[in-house]
Amino acid sequence: MRIVSWNVNSVRVRLEAIRRFVRKYEPDVLCLQETKVEDHLFPRDAFTRMGFADTVVVGQKGYHGVAIATRRPVTRTAQRQLGGRSEARHVAVEVDGIEIHDVYVPAGGERPDPEENPAFAYKLRFLQGMARWMRRWPRGRARVLVGDFNVAPLETDVWSHQKLRRVITHTEIEIEHLGAVQRAGAWVDAARVVVPPSEKLFTWWSHRGDWRKLDKGRRLDHIWVSPVLAPRIVGMKVAREVRGWRRPSDHAPLFVDLEPA
Repeated sequence: MRIVSWNVNSVRVRLEAIRRFVRKYEPDVLCLQETKVEDHLFPRDAFTRMGFADTVVVGQKGYHGVAIATRRPVTRTAQRQLGGRSEARHVAVEVDGIEIHDVYVPAGGERPDPEENPAFAYKLRFLQGMARWMRRWPRGRARVLVGDFNVAPLETDVWSHQKLRRVITHTEIEIEHLGAVQRAGAWVDAARVVVPPSEKLFTWWSHRGDWRKLDKGRRLDHIWVSPVLAPRIVGMKVAREVRGWRRPSDHAPLFVDLEPA
């Protein structure tokens, strides 16, 4: 099973890139974030033509939005509000006995001070809400958590730890909060099972400047799996070339391959 996470920054703007990506990589589960469209305007027919059996959408006009498209029929869906606001930032499905959660964590604004920056305070509340929720989950189930977490937790997840450690996405408090989420679900960082934590790994590059030449990236997108699924990880990839396609998102797709049970 190939599971993809991709912040597309508008599903309608990026639709041709999505088609091209699907043709090239043939994902079984495609999890999107920042779709930026209300549910009734989501291009479901296009995903059906791409070969997806189900597309589950939680949308919002102009902002946020998450969606999961699956080759196999979905047997269960869910949605949860986190952080105290009614925003389209979470959707979950069950496919072939695997529970898949797609989350878009708030970016947090510019100033890493929750007292002065309400957006950053909201981001921290959102992560705290995720951790509280996941502590109540029964253990032992096959689960996957994907999404744009807007946190690069490791020093090798950013182009410069020294220059970014006081910049939102790589601050100590965000890393602590994301770590609490990981511990709450006993999650295994699937990408780092394949690529050692000592190696640089990015999924996001700013639109400013020549992203290829500068390579000032960050790993903001993640795929985590429950311990029962960790032995089934057989590969992962950041489809970096997609970042260079026409009218790109600033995020590249990340995917993980799981072998059959």
